[in-house]
Amino acid sequence: MRITHRIGGKPWDGEASRSGEVYDPATGKVAAHVDFASAATVDEAVASARSAFADWRNASLTRRATVMFAFRELLNARKSELTGIVTAEHGKVLSDAAGEVQRALEAVEFACGIPHLLKGGFSENASTRVDVYSIQQPLGVVGVISPFNFPAMVPLWFVPNAIACGNTVVLKPSEKDPSASVFIAELFAEAGLPDGVLNVVHGDKEAVDRILEHPDVKAVSFVGSTPIAKYVYETGTRHGKRVQALGGAKNHMVVLPDADLDLAADAAVSAGFGSAGERCMAISVVVAVDPVGDELVAKIADRIAGLHVGDGRRPGCEMGPLVTGAHRDKVASYVDAGVAEGASLVVDGRGHPVDGDASGFWLGPTLFDHVGADMSVYRDEIFGPVLSVLRAASYDDAVEVVNANPYGNGTAIFTNDGGAARRYQNEVEVGMVGVNVPIPVPVAYYSFGGWKDSLFGDSHAYGPEGVHFYTRTKVVTGRWLDPSHGGVNLGFPQNT
Repeated sequence: MRITHRIGGKPWDGEASRSGEVYDPATGKVAAHVDFASAATVDEAVASARSAFADWRNASLTRRATVMFAFRELLNARKSELTGIVTAEHGKVLSDAAGEVQRALEAVEFACGIPHLLKGGFSENASTRVDVYSIQQPLGVVGVISPFNFPAMVPLWFVPNAIACGNTVVLKPSEKDPSASVFIAELFAEAGLPDGVLNVVHGDKEAVDRILEHPDVKAVSFVGSTPIAKYVYETGTRHGKRVQALGGAKNHMVVLPDADLDLAADAAVSAGFGSAGERCMAISVVVAVDPVGDELVAKIADRIAGLHVGDGRRPGCEMGPLVTGAHRDKVASYVDAGVAEGASLVVDGRGHPVDGDASGFWLGPTLFDHVGADMSVYRDEIFGPVLSVLRAASYDDAVEVVNANPYGNGTAIFTNDGGAARRYQNEVEVGMVGVNVPIPVPVAYYSFGGWKDSLFGDSHAYGPEGVHFYTRTKVVTGRWLDPSHGGVNLGFPQNT
């Protein structure tokens, strides 16, 4: 099967000089080939978006909202199809994929309120017969570069807000699982979005670089690893673009001695191994505050033993394969590294039973204890099912561990002490905090984003900050002379 670009409202009919393989991760077999865009193909998509912008920016708020509502209804009606596409190409189990699509729907629903979200301010008589008001206007053509781990949700963090604000979009999804973005673009077309407002191009660094350098692309939204996020931010801003680049993470879950350890162990397993750990909000480090470490580790290990790993399309599977064989091998290499560096390997995921084809990209849940901050399993964003446990002597020591880490995406604290939780949310240097909630992804009417090396740029994703990112504020100061007050006669009827 061939997966190609979608430009100007229809599939691209050109000949690609390069392509990539798209795998079914549960079988290890090639399921499709995806065309890679050259710089010229990206130019074609940008030209289509630029041409569409003139009319779309002037479309009424009612029309934009109508399209968004129609898209929401289509997406909701066909969410099982999108769920299946995500599982087939990414590998996450159907329940995880369904959760991803549901969170995407919430972001779409937020964008449906665009008439309210774009209301400006108005000050009457700021000076005598002088009014001042603000309006929010679209930027133009914007680029969205999305990652493999959430092929439906992350594009829909950005695209609905961008479009609803009056922009046009060139979306470059991951070449590892590109079909979800094509499906989304087709649904938008069915919802009445004009041709050229949303274009999809596939590819690798060549396509990304052209989006970052193209003079007609005014802004870029990106989610991916920290090194690439930094590159996207520096390259895009150097070419005069507004950029929001969300990077990597090393999310810590602090467990205090008064916590419900059964709740904490359940949370560590679900947050550490859901979607095979391939999510930027995964818990990858548990900080166990003395004296609960031994008991907590035993509870986590016991739950791992019962975790059903297999083909995400099979009933009962709780964790699927990793997205590619190369990524699986890279993650597995950290198991050897952790042992070599002195961590205690409590559970070795390489021997976990699998309900699926032996050729799939499997790696079971892995648990390390007594991990040190100098070890690679702690320092690096592994992006796989490897959970590390650090021991801390006190609450203060635990906070010091979290704040010393260069990442600041998400964190959680498990405790029954409200004062400790309140102190933690105040002191921790992380953008998203959960209290007895392991994965604190904000609801759609807030915004998503971390601190430190987890974000480059000053705007978080979706929600109010998303609307701000995709618009420019213009302030108008107006004075209308009134002939009845001695002003110039501008042709108004004279009072009698």
